[in-house]
Order: sequence, then structure tokens, then C-alpha cells
Amino acid sequence: MSHSQFDLLGQRRFAPFFITQALGAFNDNVFKQALVILITVKAIGLSDEERSLWANVASALFILPYFLFSATAGQWAEKFEKARSIRRIKLLEIVIAVLAAVGFWLNSLPFLLGVLFLLGAQSTLFGPIKYAILPQALKPEELTGGNGLVEMGTFMAILAGTLFGGYLIAEFEQGAWYASLAVIGIAVVGYVAARGVPDAPATAPELAIERNPFKATLDTLRTLKGQRAVLNSVLGISWFFFFGALFLAQLPNYALKVLGGDATVISLLLTLFSLGIGAGSLLCEKLSRRTVEIGLVPLGAIGMTVFGIDLYLAQPIASVVAAPLDWSAFLQGEGHWRIALDLTLIGLFGGFFIVPLFALIQQRAPREQLSRVIAANNILNAAFIVVAAGMAVVLLNVVEISIPTLFLLTAVLNAVVAIYIFSLVPEFLMRFMVWLLTLAMYRIDVRGVEENIPDEGPALVVCNHVGYMDALILAGAIPRPVKFVTYYKIYRLPIMNWVFRAAGAIPIAGSKEDPELMRRAFERIDEALAAGEIVGIFPEGGLTSDGEIATFRPGVEKILEARKVPVVPMALKNLWGSLFSRRDSRLGRMRVPRRFRAAIGIEATTPVPGDQATAAMLEAKVRALRGEAK
Repeated sequence: MSHSQFDLLGQRRFAPFFITQALGAFNDNVFKQALVILITVKAIGLSDEERSLWANVASALFILPYFLFSATAGQWAEKFEKARSIRRIKLLEIVIAVLAAVGFWLNSLPFLLGVLFLLGAQSTLFGPIKYAILPQALKPEELTGGNGLVEMGTFMAILAGTLFGGYLIAEFEQGAWYASLAVIGIAVVGYVAARGVPDAPATAPELAIERNPFKATLDTLRTLKGQRAVLNSVLGISWFFFFGALFLAQLPNYALKVLGGDATVISLLLTLFSLGIGAGSLLCEKLSRRTVEIGLVPLGAIGMTVFGIDLYLAQPIASVVAAPLDWSAFLQGEGHWRIALDLTLIGLFGGFFIVPLFALIQQRAPREQLSRVIAANNILNAAFIVVAAGMAVVLLNVVEISIPTLFLLTAVLNAVVAIYIFSLVPEFLMRFMVWLLTLAMYRIDVRGVEENIPDEGPALVVCNHVGYMDALILAGAIPRPVKFVTYYKIYRLPIMNWVFRAAGAIPIAGSKEDPELMRRAFERIDEALAAGEIVGIFPEGGLTSDGEIATFRPGVEKILEARKVPVVPMALKNLWGSLFSRRDSRLGRMRVPRRFRAAIGIEATTPVPGDQATAAMLEAKVRALRGEAK
């Protein structure tokens, strides 16, 4: 049965939440953009310096709550049931919307800036719940698709809110009143949508909320300690916000001063960038085959750098025009399609970069700490955005570089940061290499894996052993991290050794070859199962030499004697004769395979209880799954 992430939009466990969060982002930006236009265009009696000051104060006031209240918001999200908390937050949004209408009626900038601060605080409260609720509502194999939809919805809502808020306030004499009505109306609709969000139980109801915001912030940041993959995912997301803040903040001046465009060109560039992120976010599920495929993160980083550099190279030689270009005239200009394409692709690869990182955090962080981890992420995101703003001010106004040069430096810096992160966590680069290799070499039909791999807790996966890449092919199809037990000679192959080590594989040898290595392997298997992980083994004890399944050895029974975990039988099909199988080859001397882009299959069946499983039973199940498809 085929699945699509868009199926979630028709299901109550996801659709009301998706609508609620999208409307929240939309409303934030309707009000924020209306206020910015009011300050920069319509405010009477303000000098240019005062307009700039008020605009910068507005930006600071919206982001300040992320520093002050994120930690408390994370604790609150852990302690209380999330659907009820969402409804309370949406009621608060209605109150703030009414205050916004009062501010527009009074025509008071200080009052409106206070409302903006409250709106930022309300968004801060919602942030940890927004991502922590997803693992409770979605299955593991749906995390990437669900996060893709959320990121797409968020960026599309930000874009639409920015355009709509600016349109209301700029195009109508009574624009402030229209903006007031819009903000109140959107808040009410958001609350109605929130009423449909299903219950999501508290994950740490006994947690005591720290009332000191500074101590709470330190405690929240400490939740990242000892979780290497989660910490580096958070840093990766924060870097994306740094990168995006530098680009988005400069797009208006880039459009006006470098490209010679008017306000419609600004809107066009923002739209292309946002559409790119939305498209990239949605493509993640398709490219990752419904798993949390962190191999897409390096791909995203590469694309962001390549097209960021090309954006610098694509800058027009001269920007002097008789009159500012509108969006249509801009697209007809020589080389301008290249600029438009670069910005779209930067956004596209940005989607590849950020969606798997959010999904990885939701997958790897302890469930009872996830809201606080997201809160820590929000704190660091805000800090990186502030640093990005400061860096732009210094480079543009003190060093006096051009905006295209700033884009170039950001793209190059992105490559440096990516290399650093991937050197700290080789798993990202390893998964990228495996993803590319399997995508290039195989067409994989996966059946029964989503339904039969337990969502949580330990399990043993048993499978027939056909080729050198079996473990990595299976790892790409299973929606949870797997520690595969690998024959030590394959484990030690050049290049493959780095891949297996990064994947946490467990090398094993026969009792006559290296009894000590065998003993350590069984110890590590038991430790992994005791920690609630999935372990994958190939009970035949070696690669097939003729394409047939060999007798399963008793090692699987030894594992189950020590820890009776469920066993998931799986079968690889049609892999014999493809690249990395032993047909026409020997270890270390592989010849050209008979089939490239081979159509292969992976199939799983119902888990067998650990106290019932035997080697013979499991062998029979794997044989039945594989059938005649070698």
C-alpha cells in the first residue's frame, strides 16, 4: 500500500494541528509586517533615523521573548497535556489581537510595540509544543513527511502573512482597521482549529517549573548535554536560521539597490525563496523513503553553498536603470532568471537541510525531555539570528562590503560550518554516501517494514545475507537506527570500515577465527538490546555463494537466551547478481555487476516473540518471505 505525507492532511491526528500552527505563523506576520509598514511608510513626523530605530526596535522586541521565556515554555510543554495548552495559547492570541486593534485605533507606536512583544511571547510558548507534539501524533516513518508539511506550511504562512499584512496597511487608507480585523479574525479561526487537536498526554507531569528564567535557561540548555547527535542537529538548525536571516534580511536592499527593482521584485524574491524551502521540505519524504534520512543534510548543505556562490557570480554587471523594474520586467532582464533560480534552489536545499534535522531531534531525544530540547533549540536559533544581524551590520556598514559579497561569504562560511559539523558526527556524511549509493545502484520496493518494526523498545532483525551492502540497504529502509552485526572481514574493508564504524555496526568473527572478538560482539549486542535499540543480524553467518539461503546458525538463539526481545524476520529479494553481491566476484575483487539500477525488494513480516523464536523457525519465515526472488 502506498503512502503519502499529504494523507496526513485528511486525518484528525494531524490536520487540526497543521492548520493551527500555520494560522499562527500567518497571523504573526500579518501584524508584524503591518506594523513595519506603518513605521517605515505611513508614520508621520518621523525622520529616517527614527524610522530605522523604531523598525529595529520592533525586530528586537519580537525576538526577545525567545531568550526570556523559551526555557519556561519548554518545561510547561512537558508538564501539561499539549492539546489543552495549545487551546490556551490560541485564546491568548485572541486577547493579543484585540490589543493590536486598540493599538491601531490609538495610533500609538509604543503600544503596538508592546503588543508585538506579547505576540513574540505567545509564539515562544507555542514553539516547544509545535515540534514535541509530532512524535506523539505520528508514527516514526511519518516524522519526515510530517515535519516537511509543517516546515512548508510555516514558510508559506510567513510569506503569505508578510505579503497580506503589507498589502492591507499600504494599499488602503483604512489599512490599520483592516489589519486589526484580519488579526482578530485569524486568531479566532486558529482557536476553532485548535479545538480539534487530539489529546497529547504530558511527558513529564512531575516536572517542577523553574521560575527563575535565567536558571531555567541554563537547565534547558543542559538537556543537550550528552546527546551528541541531538546537540549537533540543534546547532545545524541554528546555523540554518543564521544563514536564512542573513539572506532574507538583505533581500529588500538587494532587490532595490543591486537589481534595480521595485517593491514587487522584493515580493518576488521572497516568494521564490519561500517556495523553494516549501518544495524542499515536501520532497524530503520522497527522497528519504519515509525514514529519517539524515543523509539529506549534507546534500542540503552542498546545495546551499553551490547556489549561494552562484548567486554572487550571477549579479548584474550594471544596475543603473531608467526606472525601477517591476517583477515582470525584472524576469525579462538578461541573467535575471539565473538569480531567480539560484534563490529558489537555495531555499530548496535549505528544506533538505532542516527537515531531517528536526525529525532526527524528535527521533533521538528522550520523549520526556523533547519539549525542553526544542526550547533549547529556539534559544540558540534566536541567538544565531541576533549574531547574523550584528555580522551584517558590521560587514555592510563598517567593512563596507557589497550585499552580493555578503552572500558569497555566507555561502563559503556555510561550507566551513558543514564540514565542521560532519567531522564531529560522521553519521551525517556516512548516511549521505549510503543514500547516494543506494539511490544510484538500486530501485528498492519496501513492504511490511513500517508496520512490523516496533515504534520503540528493543528488537532483533534477522535477514538473509546476499551482498556487502546488505546492512546499509536495510538501514535505509528501517525507520529506526539499527546496529548491524557484521562479519569482521567485511567490516574492515577500506572505505566500508569508516561507514560501518559511523553506523555503529558490531564486528563479529567465528569462534575458531577470533573467539575474543565473538565474545565482545555478543556483549555489545546484549548492551544495545538492553538500551532499547534495534540490532540487525544475518544468521547464515556469511554471504551466500550461490544465491540460496544457508542454514541459520544458533547464534540468534544465544542472543535470545540472554534477552527475549521480539524478532522481526526480513528478506532481501532480487539482490543476487547486482552490484556488491558475490556473483562473479570474490571478497576484495569484485567485477562489473550484471545489473545496474537493479530492482530489489525488502519485505518484513510480523515479529516473533523472543521466547518462541528458534533459528529453524526464523529461517523458514525468511525463506517464505523471499520466495523464488534471489
